[in-house]
Amino acid sequence: MICALASSVCFGTASVFQAAAARAAEPGTGSGVDAALLLRALRQWRYILGLGLDAVGFVLQIVALRSLPIYAVGAALAASLAVTAVVAARVLDVRLDRTEWAAVGVVVSGLAMLGLSSGEEGHTAGSTALRWSMLGVAVAILLLGTVAGRLPGRSRALVLGLGAGVGFGVVEVAVRLIDSVTDFTNPALYALLIGGGSAFLLLTSALQRGSVTTATAGMVIGETIGPALVGVVWLGDRTREGLGWLAVLGFAVAVAGALALARFGEAPESTP
Repeated sequence: MICALASSVCFGTASVFQAAAARAAEPGTGSGVDAALLLRALRQWRYILGLGLDAVGFVLQIVALRSLPIYAVGAALAASLAVTAVVAARVLDVRLDRTEWAAVGVVVSGLAMLGLSSGEEGHTAGSTALRWSMLGVAVAILLLGTVAGRLPGRSRALVLGLGAGVGFGVVEVAVRLIDSVTDFTNPALYALLIGGGSAFLLLTSALQRGSVTTATAGMVIGETIGPALVGVVWLGDRTREGLGWLAVLGFAVAVAGALALARFGEAPESTP
């Protein structure tokens, strides 16, 4: 759980720098899958710093997924928005009112419930069908991004953010389906690579020209609910005996608090 929370700190801090860098980059083609936009964002030192934090967060996420149920790790990652809110308040001089500080407290309370109720990760081996399904979802995200780039304003940001969240969710599940990174016959390995790469492309496009608030909310939904269900239904994730209700409540509370803080994924355009 310490690794999951540390990963959340890394991702939450990275989003502040990446949002500012994406907004400062020159406009792209308008496609949701715009590699050129990502390359332009990479010229911004803030984006590079964000990627470095993402890399550290990813390693910590893998460690956490090897010991905790996916639903617990997913909720901790969603809580990165609480970290983003606090960092934005310090770094970008964004002022949090009492309601927003209360939302941070709600996230922390939800995570505490999950920490008390979550058991060990499930030991059910994922089926071959599940591995191929994850690869199919990862490829579908790329197609979704291409179509979403043509949508107007808020719809575009929501769909791109949701697609990015699903991509990150594919990564969460794929980590559990990979026994060895040298097993190149495992579809889950390619699902992890394609899903993670697609998620970065879609999220960068959403941050650059859409509503970051809407995109971040979509991302939280995409990376928490689906992977949590996969973990429980197909991978055997369970709670401590008699505490299933507390896990459900904690998951819902943590995600709800994170969604309430979604607007802090957005950095002011005037940020130097």
